[in-house]
Amino acid sequence: MSDSFTHFDADGKAHMVDVGTKTETRRIARAAGMISMKPETLAMVLAGNSKKGDVIGIARIAAIQGAKRTAELIPLCHPIPLTRVTVDFSIDEAASRIACEVIAETVGRTGVEMEALTAVQVGLLTIYDMCKAVDRGMRMDGIRLLEKEGGKSGHWVAGA
Repeated sequence: MSDSFTHFDADGKAHMVDVGTKTETRRIARAAGMISMKPETLAMVLAGNSKKGDVIGIARIAAIQGAKRTAELIPLCHPIPLTRVTVDFSIDEAASRIACEVIAETVGRTGVEMEALTAVQVGLLTIYDMCKAVDRGMRMDGIRLLEKEGGKSGHWVAGA
């Protein structure tokens, strides 16, 4: 880990980090988050009663699209060619929430943490958008990086 912010030059001006001299390696990031809702809202999602269609299916596609568009949303992110993005949703009926986990991969000079994190958030936001007509009080929580692999810093796993 660096002991300073890498997106600022010596004069404190924002810049895109130079990755030109870094070695291309396989890079993987895994991120997760969840959205909590009323039990009735979750029941509607599970029953497929949304007027907008298959909530989970559409959120999966949105998450993948979010990963692909990360550099357009986060000003200093490098546009990178993704080699794989997987999006998994799991339902916790007892807690009335949907969890999202994303794995993003590339072979390149910079990591895919931002792509994985953006994908999670876009997937959850899509669920919110599709369900907000019946539940505006939904809450997104726990969005975080779980693991990253590749590059100079190697393998990192989040603590409990």
